[in-house]
Amino acid sequence: RRSTHQLSEHKIWKRRSAVSFCRTSGLFLLLQGRFPGALGAAAMAIVKISLFLLLAACAAHAVDYAGSDVIDLTPSNFQSRVIDSEYIWIVEFYAPWCGHCQSLAPEWKKAATALKGIVKVGAVNADSHQSLGGQYGVRGFPSIKVFGANKNSPTDYQGARSASAIVSGAMDAARQAATARLSGRGGSSGGGSSGGGSSGGTAVVELTDANFDKLVMQSSEPWLVEFFAPWCGHCKSLAPQWERAASDLKGKVNLGAVDATVHQQLAGRYGVQGYPTIKVFSAGDKSNPQDYQGGRTASDIVSFGENMALASVEAPEVKQLVDQVSFDACIEKQLCTVAFLPHILDSGAAGRNEYVEMLQSLADKYKSRPFGWLWSEGAAQTKLENIVDVGGFGYPALVTISAKKLKYAPLRGAFSKSGVSEFLQALTVGRGSTLSIRGSELPKISATEAWDGKDGALPEEDDIDLSDISLDDEPAKDEL
Repeated sequence: RRSTHQLSEHKIWKRRSAVSFCRTSGLFLLLQGRFPGALGAAAMAIVKISLFLLLAACAAHAVDYAGSDVIDLTPSNFQSRVIDSEYIWIVEFYAPWCGHCQSLAPEWKKAATALKGIVKVGAVNADSHQSLGGQYGVRGFPSIKVFGANKNSPTDYQGARSASAIVSGAMDAARQAATARLSGRGGSSGGGSSGGGSSGGTAVVELTDANFDKLVMQSSEPWLVEFFAPWCGHCKSLAPQWERAASDLKGKVNLGAVDATVHQQLAGRYGVQGYPTIKVFSAGDKSNPQDYQGGRTASDIVSFGENMALASVEAPEVKQLVDQVSFDACIEKQLCTVAFLPHILDSGAAGRNEYVEMLQSLADKYKSRPFGWLWSEGAAQTKLENIVDVGGFGYPALVTISAKKLKYAPLRGAFSKSGVSEFLQALTVGRGSTLSIRGSELPKISATEAWDGKDGALPEEDDIDLSDISLDDEPAKDEL
């Protein structure tokens, strides 16, 4: 019978062999420690002959791929030969004593010869290399794994055990990898890169003990890192969602993956006890990563990542409009927001700082929007004020300018945080009213001195000398 998860074929074989051997030789009495010496020399000879024949039969039928096109794989060469390879691999995990493995061997050799140069065919003696078998969840023999476009997530071969069926299954895997490359979803079938960075053709970055600190800890960018095991069923389910999310978040948040069964020191460093475990490394300080508790679909991960990216974006600085350069930089944005503040003598330094701080808080709130932010002292840029009708409303005043469309929108409501926020929100959803810029062009900006942050001072007035004026020289007038 085939092996089950409860009792491996190895155990079944050993039990049957032991019982058969004991029954035919009568040696079960000695093995149980009962009646030693009960068997005579003749019986002992029979036992020895039976044991010899049994071992000879096992040796004659043991799986042996030496001299064939099947590549022998071990823990020492599996990473370099399979995981880091550009080829598609189909790998058998076998035990030399396994009857089904012995039946499969000639078909496996034929398939390896037919696929030579197209798909690599390998074999792992999982009886000798139990750690490698355990890494990929091997519980029965033979187990066949297909290492396709994503080497970190091999699939189980479920086809027939004939050479033709094996070749067909391998070619299907190769076809799927080629289609993925053609569509841009997979640049290579390799499962990793030697120097770090994204695995060939995948947006997910392969992280190891060697590159983790450089790529993640020393980076100012946000990271989501999955710690997985290749044999883990939940990890396999997550893999396509993780890949899709990594592609959608590219340039915003980095998504990485650590094989925790290989890089155990790294997994232990972050207390990984189950798979998959996802850690959140925010932008900036990464010394205290948090556990990701969100959903496991691509949309859930993307939504979380976009919020991460937004939190890590620096708000644009609200600058004073002092020259043409500062204005040009602002109008390159989709909307340039310009506030015209009261004269320093009217507001004082404290009042002006309050205005600028309010504008900066709004810039932080709308930092995900393509807005530029400027402020100018009232009447310092009269040409600009004239074409956007600011003069008639007094100060403070605010307008948004679209240089591309030559449109502007003036703030009609209160110059307050809530008033400006409602005004900008209406514009972003297309509800705000806009006007055309007069003259169909923007004016040149006058160069002015930047504010020194101090209160204003009244200009000094010239003293008037009244000593030369005589009030007695006026002619006398007759009284009426």
